[in-house]
Amino acid sequence: MKELNDLLQQIENAILHWGKQNTTISQVTVGWQLDHSLLVINGIISQLAQSNPNHYQWRPNWKRTYIQLRNSIPRGKTKAPKQVRPVDNTSIEDLQNKLASAKNNMALLEKLDKNSYFTHPYFGDLNLKATIWFLKLHTRHHLKIVNNIINKG
Repeated sequence: MKELNDLLQQIENAILHWGKQNTTISQVTVGWQLDHSLLVINGIISQLAQSNPNHYQWRPNWKRTYIQLRNSIPRGKTKAPKQVRPVDNTSIEDLQNKLASAKNNMALLEKLDKNSYFTHPYFGDLNLKATIWFLKLHTRHHLKIVNNIINKG
């Protein structure tokens, strides 16, 4: 959990740069990247909390295995699902509210059953441990983009 909390701190530090954009790095702003990351974190934790651990069943998935071995998400290869795609330009206040929710949700993660799960559109069902791995991987991916925009924008 410490690494996820550290990543949330990095998101918090980047919020001040929410309006920056560099189209050679990404077609969207820092704010979009942060908003998307927070929507993913909050949405997935909500799904975990609502899942029935008795229904979780591990299945092999070559896409998940490939990404786990690479331990990185290739840039620009997939589109974010509609439910975690920010709809419009977000404000600093909106990002701060979503960040506060994410921090509260971190405490919930520690209380969930190990077979709580969510269904990823490409990787299938991910239990708690695999979900935490994914949340870290996904958040690091977007923070790299954010940092590239901030440092080169």
